[in-house]
Amino acid sequence: MADKRPMELEAGWSLMRRGIEKLKKLLENEPEESFTAQEYMTLYTTIYNMCTQKPPHDYSKELYERYKQSFSTYIAERVLPSLKGGSGEFLLKELCKRWTNHKIMVRWLSRFFNYLDRYYIQRQNLSNLNDVGLLGFRDDVYNEIKKRTKDAILVIIDQEREGEQVDRALLKNVLEVYISLGMGNLDTYVRDFEEHLLIGSTAFYKRKAAQWIEEDSCPDYMIKAEDSLRLEEERVGNYLHINTKPKLLKVVEHEVLSTFEMQLLEKEQSGCAVLLQDDKKEHLARMYRLYNRIKTGLDPVSHIFRKHVESEGMKIVNQAAEDATAKKEKDAGKPSKEGGAHEQQFVRQVIELHDKYLLYVTECFANSSLFHKALKEAFEHFCNKSVAGATTAELMASFCDNLLKKGGTEKLSDEAIEDTLEKVVKLLAYISDRDLFAEFYRKKLARRLLFDKSSSDDHERAILARLKQQCGAQFTSKMEGMVTDLQLARDKQQQFEEWRTNQNKSLKIDLIVTVLTTGFWPSYKATDLALPQEMVDGVEQFKEFYEASVKHRKLTWIYSLGNCHLKGNFDAKPIELVITTSQAALLLLFNDGEQLTYNEVKERLNAGDDDVLRLLHSLSCAKHKVLLKEPPGKTIAKTDSFRLNVKFTDRMRRVKIPLPPVDERKKVVEDVDKDRRYAIDAAVVRTMKSRKVLKHQQLVLEVVQQLQRMFHPDFRLIKKRIEDLISREYLERDKEDPNTFKYMA
Repeated sequence: MADKRPMELEAGWSLMRRGIEKLKKLLENEPEESFTAQEYMTLYTTIYNMCTQKPPHDYSKELYERYKQSFSTYIAERVLPSLKGGSGEFLLKELCKRWTNHKIMVRWLSRFFNYLDRYYIQRQNLSNLNDVGLLGFRDDVYNEIKKRTKDAILVIIDQEREGEQVDRALLKNVLEVYISLGMGNLDTYVRDFEEHLLIGSTAFYKRKAAQWIEEDSCPDYMIKAEDSLRLEEERVGNYLHINTKPKLLKVVEHEVLSTFEMQLLEKEQSGCAVLLQDDKKEHLARMYRLYNRIKTGLDPVSHIFRKHVESEGMKIVNQAAEDATAKKEKDAGKPSKEGGAHEQQFVRQVIELHDKYLLYVTECFANSSLFHKALKEAFEHFCNKSVAGATTAELMASFCDNLLKKGGTEKLSDEAIEDTLEKVVKLLAYISDRDLFAEFYRKKLARRLLFDKSSSDDHERAILARLKQQCGAQFTSKMEGMVTDLQLARDKQQQFEEWRTNQNKSLKIDLIVTVLTTGFWPSYKATDLALPQEMVDGVEQFKEFYEASVKHRKLTWIYSLGNCHLKGNFDAKPIELVITTSQAALLLLFNDGEQLTYNEVKERLNAGDDDVLRLLHSLSCAKHKVLLKEPPGKTIAKTDSFRLNVKFTDRMRRVKIPLPPVDERKKVVEDVDKDRRYAIDAAVVRTMKSRKVLKHQQLVLEVVQQLQRMFHPDFRLIKKRIEDLISREYLERDKEDPNTFKYMA
């Protein structure tokens, strides 16, 4: 018959103690047989029985306390003596061994005492068996040796930083103890290890950085800094907790990068400016990578980059000015040529400079907006300087003209022309006087189109498309109208030919008329030139045709833009002269072989002095002397007389005789200034119409914002235009606040 008497505490605990002692021997590698299933069940059942007996024989509370005491006893007898006096790697290895054993002990004992976890601990809201076991190690072992352990770890980490091989697995296992004893959080790891690691790392890298900045060049310093950061990241991956990574890297970044940044960047023989000067792209890319890690760390780098690009740009500007001055002195007394080689070279050099440093921004500085801004500011600085009296806007327009016209100095393939034009348009973003570029470009476009000097319609349309995209439809509307006008003019000429055939009209000359829309083209001076009869007949015929086909439109004849092919029957041989309409009208006066005075020429041509002087100079004083002047000389006087040079000859059968060039710069600048006044007026009125009442400062800001795509308006000019609009009663000042304006409907 089964014994139903309850098991007494000491009797049951005696049985448990034998099991615990056996477990300790196994942990200490002493001779002992492993637990059998029967032994395991006996121990488990003993605890079960002692916890399920009716009071006062339910020993759950006493067993819970003796469970805790089992760990304390083992630690006091075996664990602490093994760790006493240990240091360095020996201490860490022993700690890892003891921690591993302790976890095994916790696992086995918590199985034996499992019934406590299931009922007693839950009902009493106590720490579970696993936690009690771990807390025992923390309180009795860890707290005893944590300082020695931490010191040992930090020494080994510093040894590794100095290049020694260390046992990383050991460090990882030791730090696992810190993390596990946090009981679900990292407080223990952070307080007892990480904070000390960061203090030690700060001291280590402070010492190293001070040494490197004295001994190393900027590139060598950066290589060491980058290696340090890489190795610290690897260190985290090898044995530190991932949460340590940002804190540790921040320490390294501050000590190695932030502290000595300006000293590093400004190193005399190897700093940032020197790296830029020597095209050390690899080192600059490293500099970007390093200082991109630090908030505002790239600001000084971008500043040095901007100053360097500015300096390189100003060298080009100054060189162009010197070249222009030297050329001016060399060509003193000679007629000036438009679009000189030095001007072409200037724009080409600016394009090459932009290509070079745009590549720096994309390749070295990872397309950073900060460096794009620095590049933009640098180019704005020197691209808006005057070069030998000419604005960059004018030089860029001349450069484009040279690319696009037949016989330009730049001999490039179609692809190269397209590519270069695209780059010029990109540069336009840095020019504050884009309206000035537009007007110069329009003047030159007009000449290319009217004198059939454009090398390709496709190129003309391509650059207009790019300009439209960059500067808006308003920027290119007139130019697009000019290109379209030429096509319409060709159609109109064809209709004229058909009309003449149908009307049976004949002419002694071949006549081609180009009809243009006034609003699209630059303004030209119309003169009432007295044409020879042959030309008059042609003009009358075309007027008859045009007025019959087009209503409500008036023709204005611009003879200064006309071209003539005139056959000259000279003694040696006939020569075809390619000249302007005005030159042709003048030469035809000498068909009868008579000698004419200056005043007679002027009277018969019905032209002003300026025009007559230019015409006579081109025909009697320049390279091709078709007329002979009395007395001979290189300048025209109003007392001179002229006759046809029948002895004139040339090795060519066709000779082009240009008129002396006219400096159109002044006219273009005047036209642009006038257009700017209109644009400011329109912007002010547009703004005030929508806002009704506005303060002066706000009005000026809104006007600038509206107009800056075409030009940067001068504040004084805006103020002047506002005063003018007040006088014209578009606006009025507020009676109480003179700084406030009202719109007058």
